[in-house]
Amino acid sequence: MKRIRDAQTIIGMLEGGEVAAAMSTEITETLAKLKELSGDRPKTKIKGHVSLKINVEVEAGTATITCEIDSKRPKPARGSSFYWVLDDGSLSTEHPQQTDMFGGPRAAADRQ
Repeated sequence: MKRIRDAQTIIGMLEGGEVAAAMSTEITETLAKLKELSGDRPKTKIKGHVSLKINVEVEAGTATITCEIDSKRPKPARGSSFYWVLDDGSLSTEHPQQTDMFGGPRAAADRQ
């Protein structure tokens, strides 16, 4: 009687090897997406995960094993925009308490 005791062999045999192949594909696709999202930013951390859930049902001395593969990949990061909120609730790109220096020529005060 052949006894199977190690997890690597069990996972490799599930669904005739299909689970291991699907898990490998999911890991590769997740890593590729994480690398794509990190871009050329060496200090950026992008996280995701790949999980294999093994469900075991034992009945009358037999075991039925089913699996679920799940992965989570982050959505692409979006930038942010900065505005000032004015008293009337509208937004402005200019600070409300500063004079616009580049709005064009202003009238000069008369010399005394």
